[in-house]
Amino acid sequence: MVTAAPRLSTTQVWWSAVRPATLAASVAPVLTATAIAVHLDGVRWAAGLGALVVALSIQLGVNFANDYSDFVRGADVNRVGPVRAASSGVVQPGHVRSAAIAAFGIAGVVGLALSVAFGLPLLIIGAACLLAGWLYTGGPRPYGYLGLGEVFVFIFFGLVATLGTYYVETARLTPLPITLLMSCAMGFLATAILVLNNLRDIATDLAAGKRTLATRIGRERTRILLLLLVSAAFAMPVLLLITQGASPTVLLVLLAIPIAAVPVRLAFGSTAASDLVRALKRMAAAQLIYALLFTLGVLL
Repeated sequence: MVTAAPRLSTTQVWWSAVRPATLAASVAPVLTATAIAVHLDGVRWAAGLGALVVALSIQLGVNFANDYSDFVRGADVNRVGPVRAASSGVVQPGHVRSAAIAAFGIAGVVGLALSVAFGLPLLIIGAACLLAGWLYTGGPRPYGYLGLGEVFVFIFFGLVATLGTYYVETARLTPLPITLLMSCAMGFLATAILVLNNLRDIATDLAAGKRTLATRIGRERTRILLLLLVSAAFAMPVLLLITQGASPTVLLVLLAIPIAAVPVRLAFGSTAASDLVRALKRMAAAQLIYALLFTLGVLL
């Protein structure tokens, strides 16, 4: 006898739409920048908290906007990953759109306060972040459908999130090499999360006409890209040690290699959606652990 799958509650559907695993991509760069700031310059803690709120709000806005826009474009018809709110039948699509607008609105308000306190450049950068977040899968020509999502993630969840946090916490206009290198590391790992997401969805994205980078270069090259991104992230602390004379304690980051290796092995060894969902979550955990180990290494 076949039994129907239990209907998800509204709370469960909204929690799935939050995509909690991806929030590591917002917390990790703020944590990394804060560790550098504490070590070198001291921190304006209120500004750091504001940067964290902006980062998390933008991530939530992107997640909700992606959920809604993919539903509108029919990209979720044969979805194999976690349930999407707009296509679930439990939550009204318009409510998901409103949640995206609300999240971006919070980011905008807090970002505006930071801009008033610390300078006009933050206002311009913040506006670019909000625009990029909405246009990822929204607007007339979403760049997420053009194979440019990885570029967006590297720039905004790596460089901008890390360097922006460091700036608001220290008021230092010129980023130090350590900040630049670690912002790249955060960008590489955040991009690896997206690569795993798109690797999982290659078949359904092709069917829906969603031309991500993974659909353009194929499964094997996408796996190689994943390996290169993760390897580059772990090369950054080694470069810090060799080129900048950093303390050997920054190499504590390398303890996260076994954790990051698991999703890479899964990506190379399986095409099952369940395995790749697990790989994505593990990669997000690896990024957060990477940031925590770096923080420990810098502060020791």
